[in-house]
Amino acid sequence: MINSSYVIGVIAAMALVTFGLRALPFVAAQWLKRHLIVQRLGQFLPLAIMTLLLVHSMTGAALQHASGPWPELLAVALVVVLQWRSRNALLSILVGTCVYVLLRNVGAG
Repeated sequence: MINSSYVIGVIAAMALVTFGLRALPFVAAQWLKRHLIVQRLGQFLPLAIMTLLLVHSMTGAALQHASGPWPELLAVALVVVLQWRSRNALLSILVGTCVYVLLRNVGAG
């Protein structure tokens, strides 16, 4: 049988590490704001991460269906055009998602 004080100690250690990892960015914020490399990453990284997530999601979804990547490509193209024309991210994402779900469900039926 496991000693209850051991379990409490392990849980406390995990809580301390979790809290420390969550608090670290706030503690180091002043140093990070002044650092040139962090500023450069802040400009470049969000777009790069979103692009990688989009490519990964599109290829993963396209490989799961026999119809190929056409619903994904059409939905992404629609989102790009809507965003370019309306500059409304919520509208672009909502319409693109609805078109994608509709195409996948029609293609599956």
